[in-house]
Amino acid sequence: MYDIIINPASKSGRGINIWRMIEPVLNDKGIEYKSYFTDRIGDAIKLSEKITSDGAEHKIIILGGDGTVNEVFQGIYDFDKVTIGYIPTGSSNDLARDLRLTKKPLERLEQILSEKNVVLKDIGELTYNSYEIKDALIDLKNFKPVRRFSVSAGIGFDAAVCATISNSSLKKVLNKVRLGKLIYLATALKQLIKAKREWCELTIDDKPAVKFARTLFIASMIHRYEGGGFMFCPHASYNDGLLDLCVAGDISLPKILIALPTAFFGKHFKFNNIYELRGQKINIKTAVPLWVHTDGEVEVKADDISICCDKYRVKFIL
Repeated sequence: MYDIIINPASKSGRGINIWRMIEPVLNDKGIEYKSYFTDRIGDAIKLSEKITSDGAEHKIIILGGDGTVNEVFQGIYDFDKVTIGYIPTGSSNDLARDLRLTKKPLERLEQILSEKNVVLKDIGELTYNSYEIKDALIDLKNFKPVRRFSVSAGIGFDAAVCATISNSSLKKVLNKVRLGKLIYLATALKQLIKAKREWCELTIDDKPAVKFARTLFIASMIHRYEGGGFMFCPHASYNDGLLDLCVAGDISLPKILIALPTAFFGKHFKFNNIYELRGQKINIKTAVPLWVHTDGEVEVKADDISICCDKYRVKFIL
């Protein structure tokens, strides 16, 4: 028995077409399943809560993007009793990229149904110790100060890009003509031009705090990629129990414009003031509240967050 959570709007409506390819195969094979469709932000959280609240064993297949996976993870009651299969249909697909999942939906379905390769995957957990309700992108009645993530979490520039894109109608238009990455590039360039470098204090595990006078962003990664293919942490592993960090410090605009394209290949650490760090738990304090994201999902700004890596937390079918 499979519970299938489907985001029909993923990839600007192509998600429903992929489901229409998959559904007849399930029926022909006599696979027992229940299908659930999301309609708006937050639906996948409610669905995974409903599915897993009975305390029984469940196999959940997610058909959507990184954001849909993120929402499903928020609602799971007991990860020990859940096995996840994932058919990527998003616009970024950083999770699928790092796990080298096939882009062919029917082939991916066969891999999930066979369950030949089930791994234990780390997930991250971000806690807002302090946050700002001004300019919040969600209804704060539904806000929870702890947020899980599958791929990455970040504060500063990368989260500001996500916040801007989440409110962009242009993204939907470009996705329909398969040019969605242009909105990421245009937004990133705009944010780089206006982004301020802020004071930041970073504490990793039990080590003394490190202070940066000017910081552009900090990305905390379970996987190697975020933002649609930027390999910000080329040494990240999904099952080592550690967060890999990319800290972009006091780096000038001309230099970051040169460095950023090299991040597609994980070569950006050769530039001064871009640091590669690692730890199981971190705390970040900033001089002013900055946008924060988990797997590209943005809710509020914060100036004090804690992030940890939960090793081997979820059973995942490759």
